Order: sequence, then structure tokens, then C-alpha cells
Amino acid sequence: MLAVVALLAALLAVIDSVPYIRDIRRGTTRPQRATWLIWSVLSVAAFSAQAAAGPNWSLVMIGSEAVAMSIVFVLAIPYGEGGLRPIDLTMLALAAAGLVGWAIAAEPVVATIFVVLADAIGLGLMVPKTVRDPESETLSTFVMASVSGVLGAIAVGELDEALLLYPVYYAIGNGVIATIIWTARRRSPPSATAVAGV
Repeated sequence: MLAVVALLAALLAVIDSVPYIRDIRRGTTRPQRATWLIWSVLSVAAFSAQAAAGPNWSLVMIGSEAVAMSIVFVLAIPYGEGGLRPIDLTMLALAAAGLVGWAIAAEPVVATIFVVLADAIGLGLMVPKTVRDPESETLSTFVMASVSGVLGAIAVGELDEALLLYPVYYAIGNGVIATIIWTARRRSPPSATAVAGV
């Protein structure tokens, strides 16, 4: 059963990137470059940190998401926005410090905490743009990613904080972004000429 849940989480982790990539190509979604750089690097770090805690079905979801995030970052270079402002560079430096913390931490749970903190910095970079222009993000991607995180946490199958920390954070973080997009769109409906990301 845990294997089935993990495979469903991995499937969602792959599927959730499809509408996002589609909307990037259409020009309706404009990813924040610094955010996706942080997320792609740290998703690989999270996978490594989780693997250090021992083999587990939850790794399937995290590994799949690492691949998807890396693809989005590559597309964000020509099609995204931001990345070189002072605030972006500062946050990138802080995220890099988190990555260093992950690399030197001896305990898997401490390493994962560093990854989560650095990942949250990427989330913070994305929030102002999302509030200002909710149509520049794809709502369904973050909804599916949040569900994927929930399934990834279920796939752990035990109360192991080292293994639960990242998928739980992933579910909450993506749920927060989905809520911001949905709320901002309700407050500021798109104009007749705007094409909304789905």
C-alpha cells in the first residue's frame, strides 16, 4: 500500500509540471528565476538528505520532483523574470548558506531542516510576484504539488521526523502558494484580454 501511495505521489510530482511547462511556453506563466534555481538545487539536496536517513518509498516523490523542478528552472532562464535584483541575490546567498548547512550537518533531520529553510526562501521570493500578478502562475500545478506532498508524507508509513519533514513542508508550502494565487485572482479578476493559467 505504501508503494502505491508513493507511486501516486511521484506521478503527481511529474504531472503537476506539465501545465506549468505548457503555460511557460504559452507565455501566461512567468516563473521567478531565483525561486526555481533555489528549488531545483534544493530538491536534489532534499533527496540526498532523505536518502541518508534510509531507503523509503517517499524518496520516489522527492526524486521525481527534483527532476521536474530542474526542467522548469531551465525554461525559466529564457521565459521567466527576476533573478538578478539585489533581493534575489541576497536570498540566493542565504539559500546557499542553507545548502552548506545541509552539507555539513551530520544528522539527517538537521540536514533536512536546512533544506526546508533554504527552500522557504525561494518560496518567499515568489510570493510578491504572485500577489501582484496571480495570472503569472499556474494554479493547478501548486494544488497537485501540495497533494503530492501529502501522499509523500503518507508513504513514509511511520512517525519519523527525518523522513516526514520535507514532504509535510512541501505540502504546506505549495498549498500556501495555491491559496495565494486563488485568493489574489478572486480579488483582482483578469481583464478580458488576459489569458489565465489553468
